[in-house]
Amino acid sequence: MPNESSAIVQRLWNSCNFLRDDGVSYGDYVEQLTYLLFLKMADEQSKPPFNKPSAIPAGLDWQSLFDKDGDALEVHYRHILEQLGKGGGLLGVIFRKSQNRIQDPAKLRRLIDLINEETWMGLDIDTKGEIYEGLLQKNAQDIKSGAGQYFTPRELIKAIVAVMRPAPMQTICDPACGTGGFFLAAHDYISDPANYALDKEQKQFLKNDAFKGWEIVDSAARLCVMNLYLHGIGGDASPIVVGDSLASDPGDRFDLVMTNPPFGKKSSITIVGEDGKADKESLIYERQDFWATTSNKQLNFVQHIKTLLKINGRAAVVVPDNVLFEGGAGETIRKKLLAECDVHTLLRLPTGIFYAQGVKANVLFFDRKPARENPWTEKLWIYDLRTNMHFTLKTNPLALSDLQDFIRSYNPTNRHQREPNERFRPFTYDEITARDKTSLDIFWLKDASLEASENLPDPDVLALEITENLEAALAQFTAIYQELESQVPSP
Repeated sequence: MPNESSAIVQRLWNSCNFLRDDGVSYGDYVEQLTYLLFLKMADEQSKPPFNKPSAIPAGLDWQSLFDKDGDALEVHYRHILEQLGKGGGLLGVIFRKSQNRIQDPAKLRRLIDLINEETWMGLDIDTKGEIYEGLLQKNAQDIKSGAGQYFTPRELIKAIVAVMRPAPMQTICDPACGTGGFFLAAHDYISDPANYALDKEQKQFLKNDAFKGWEIVDSAARLCVMNLYLHGIGGDASPIVVGDSLASDPGDRFDLVMTNPPFGKKSSITIVGEDGKADKESLIYERQDFWATTSNKQLNFVQHIKTLLKINGRAAVVVPDNVLFEGGAGETIRKKLLAECDVHTLLRLPTGIFYAQGVKANVLFFDRKPARENPWTEKLWIYDLRTNMHFTLKTNPLALSDLQDFIRSYNPTNRHQREPNERFRPFTYDEITARDKTSLDIFWLKDASLEASENLPDPDVLALEITENLEAALAQFTAIYQELESQVPSP
């Protein structure tokens, strides 16, 4: 990040310290910044040299906020948030269900003054975008906030986009878009002159029509919309739908789907039963376009993504290991996917790269195909970036350079001309379907940590692996317990 951007990020982030004593979390702080930044930029756009009509109604704008102090400031700020949350389009998504978390009017005034010091519209789009991305990354690093689940490592996203090679005039979807990382990387790739020379029509399409996403959590959708807005993506209408993307087939079809659905097997929707008790575990989607009915959220996303693709549309989806080997509905879905789509590539990801600890994940690449009698999948190429690879979020984070061999091996210019290497191997359709439960959980490299004791990794790496394995096991035990508990009839 350039010095100008990082300096502003640090200044904004340091100002969070004086709010910590009031119990304002990092996530709450970034939300309040989002509201105030949007109001300030709307105010700047209404003045020379822009002179644009403001999207903010008179009396709810930045100036009305800036002119007040003390309790009157706090009351008016709450009124602004409440009123703007009733709007539609971009404004409605950003301010939907918004609340003031800064109870001390003096501290709210301090934050307003801090934002007022900068002329935000005077910063170029890259700088504004980098500042906000920097804040989101810092928020994701705060383990207690839980925001990391909405933040996919940007290096991994860039590698996925590099092999997917999105093109001008293509529609791109993320049905679990978090803070919008895939959209930003795809936008950067398409707008890069080294990749494409865009004409005026292509630039307009990229800004207004290329992207569509769904996000079930209001706060994450808010951050996503603001992130896209600051990067110059979208107009008055929001490209993000706030809601459960799995609830139904939206009818839209896309050229590309790139996504990292939230970790965990269960739904995050709370269902209130006839007895008045809230239940987060019982949501099952009955959809005609699904191959199998299951409460496993990840398996449902795989089916949903197939539906979202145009014929010959392409997908890249991050999935946990259980999607590769789980029986029952999992086996049915894998068999159908292999038959009806060209499931051509699997990237086994290393541990230690996600903010949610204990995650063992992969990226599954497949293309939707028209109906035919013979299976579409001929070979599944698997790249193993997990065995004998050790990463941590702070001391040894995943870098784009660590993914360059995968990008080369994938051969995005012509994936039908690939060469096997130590970490990259093909497996035929017959080999896969002959495996127990049609498991895609395939590995062949020797794990050095399982050999002689003198080859053990460093103690800190070993401790991290033990912690991650324990957390993954605990998550699985919890899921099993919840599954069993949901099957016990009520007295």
